[in-house]
Amino acid sequence: MGYALSATVDLGFEQTLAATREHLAAEGFGVLSEIDIAATLKAKLDVDLPPQVILGACRPPLAHTALQAEPSIGLLLPCNVVVRSLDAERTLVEAMDPGVMVQLTANPALEGVAAEAGERLERALSTLAQE
Repeated sequence: MGYALSATVDLGFEQTLAATREHLAAEGFGVLSEIDIAATLKAKLDVDLPPQVILGACRPPLAHTALQAEPSIGLLLPCNVVVRSLDAERTLVEAMDPGVMVQLTANPALEGVAAEAGERLERALSTLAQE
């Protein structure tokens, strides 16, 4: 089993980042955190990277159900969605496959949560790829 769901989008970075937020919201995910990796590494290490942002996405009902089934699952929450520039006109969007939660914990009570989260993330990525 891989650990990422992904889509390549034929738009620039900023457009894709905005569209990613919109498509996540359409699937019921809120963005709880945002880390600008390129800016952070530039400030801390003075290195240049292509634009890259990690969005910490969460769908509260799914997070609540997962926490009830596996209290330590918070270590794997929120769902990280990475938006990374490939070039001026293409951007890669990747999300951790929620099935990894089941694989890592071996807790079958998480299967339904992981399946629903995965379906929602797949739909968001699929619609992004059609932008």
